[in-house]
This record gives sequence, C-alpha cells and structure tokens, in this order.
Amino acid sequence: MNTLRNKVQLIGNLGNDPEIVNLESGKTLAKFSIATNESYKNAQGEKVTDTQWHNIVAWGKTAQIVEKYIGKGKEVAIEGKLTTRSWEDKDGIKRYTTEVVCSELLMLGK
Repeated sequence: MNTLRNKVQLIGNLGNDPEIVNLESGKTLAKFSIATNESYKNAQGEKVTDTQWHNIVAWGKTAQIVEKYIGKGKEVAIEGKLTTRSWEDKDGIKRYTTEVVCSELLMLGK
C-alpha cells in the first residue's frame, strides 16, 4: 500500500519540445509539460473541455528516451510522484512549484 501514497498517472500531449539539461555530474534531466483534457456538459447542456497543464521532470534513462523520441504534440502516458520545491527569486521572494517526477513513460499514438 505504500506505493499508493504518492502516485500519479496521466495521459496527455506535450505542449512544447522537452528542455534537456546535461548536468556536470553526468546525469540527464528532461523538463516538459503535458496537457490533460476532461470534457463534461454544463447546466445548459453544452460540451465544455477543461484543460489542465502538468509540469513533468524525468531523470537518467527516462530523460534520454524523452530527448530522443518525444516532442511537441506527442501523446504520452506518465507515471510518477508529485513533488513540490521552493526557491527564492531574484527579488528575494519565495516561490513554489509542483511537478510530477516521472518514473515510467509510455509513448502513445504513432
């Protein structure tokens, strides 16, 4: 049951080409965002599509696969965990971001 405590599964399309960072340590980092869509009917019976954007981070071999095979518009299935990190911007204001750290990636479509 511990593996269910922080688990995220998403299927969506990349909004842009991934940003690839090769660190001095030799590790590879891929950062990208995917859009997920959910449709429903409002009170007037009209179809409404709600799009949510999710920031994804992939490391190591997964990042290398991202770099080589996926780009803007591609549909992917992601599995990972939610993480939140903070930093101070140039004005000294503390900022936060929530990301999905990808542990599994499945390329969908063509």
